[in-house]
Parts: sequence; C-alpha cells; structure tokens
Amino acid sequence: MAALPGEYFSVGSQVSSGTCQVQRLQGEVVTFDYQSKMLALKCPSSSGKPNHADILLINLQYVSEVEIINDRTETPPPLASLRVSKLASKARTEKEEKLSQAYAISADVSPEGQQLFQTIKDRKWQEKNIVVMEEVVITPPYQVENCKGKEGSALSHVRKIVEKHFRDVESQKILQRSQAQQPQKEAALLS
Repeated sequence: MAALPGEYFSVGSQVSSGTCQVQRLQGEVVTFDYQSKMLALKCPSSSGKPNHADILLINLQYVSEVEIINDRTETPPPLASLRVSKLASKARTEKEEKLSQAYAISADVSPEGQQLFQTIKDRKWQEKNIVVMEEVVITPPYQVENCKGKEGSALSHVRKIVEKHFRDVESQKILQRSQAQQPQKEAALLS
C-alpha cells in the first residue's frame, strides 16, 4: 500500500517496507515528502564500513506496504552535513561509467571486451579499442598479444592485468562447471 491520505513518517522512526520487486527494506526515516510520496531511509552500509550508511530513496507508489516498527515522537537530532563536492564527483564518475558501458554496447564490443574494460582503471574506449593510461591500446579480441604501445612499464603492467583477467575468468568458468556437475554426481551416487 502506498502512503495513505494524511499518513506521514516521523524523522527518526524505524520503518520496514516491501517493494513491488518483493524486496524488504528497513531503516530509519531521514525525511518524508508527502506531496511526492518519497521516503528517505538510512540503512546500514552495504559496503560494511563502520560509521557509514546507505541512504535509500523510496517512491511509496511502488511499495506493497510500509510498517512502522518504532515511531519516534521526540525531536530528531540535527542532520549531519553532506559533502556535496564528493557526492557530485561520485555522480559524475558513475555517469561516465554508465556512458562507457552504453558506448561499448552500441559499438558492438564483445562481452569479453566489456568485462576487460571494467577490470582496468584509467581507460577509455576508442571505437572498439581500449586505451589505457593514454599509452597502451588493446584491440579485439582483447588478449595479451593484442596489447600495443611503447615498450616499458605501462605496456608490461597492462599485459599483466589482461593476463590475470583472463586467468580469473577461466578459473570462474571451471568453478561454475564443477558446481553444475556436483548435483549430477550426487544424483548418480543416490541412484
């Protein structure tokens, strides 16, 4: 159920809500805007870092229910100040990351190339090529031998990253295959 007429949530109250995606969210009310039916919750940090918290913005039009666990009646403590420059920087970085992902998809870059791109820092797309540190270019099919640039530490470093990336991918595939085969082995033992 979305917020009912006249319903409000006190800052500092503990609430729990069920989303339309069958996800349960629980946290402390930071703010509630009745007109837009938006609720901001402070939840434990998903990174696990102490003294950090996640702030979730919830559109109550898309929740199945909201339950008040502990209603706060006293005046809430003052809010901590936000580092707007840090938030703006993070938003800009995330926007650039999403644009890079969209570019890779629109340029028909292979999934392997997209995964490798996500692994490397200080990189950008140049058509279907990955340019790293403005010095090394990785061309499709994005293997170690496709790393080109001036011989030196940058090229050597990028080659090691590419090599490790594909080793990790292969290890992950082996692990997934062994996990998929495990139920088959157990079934064979039981029959």
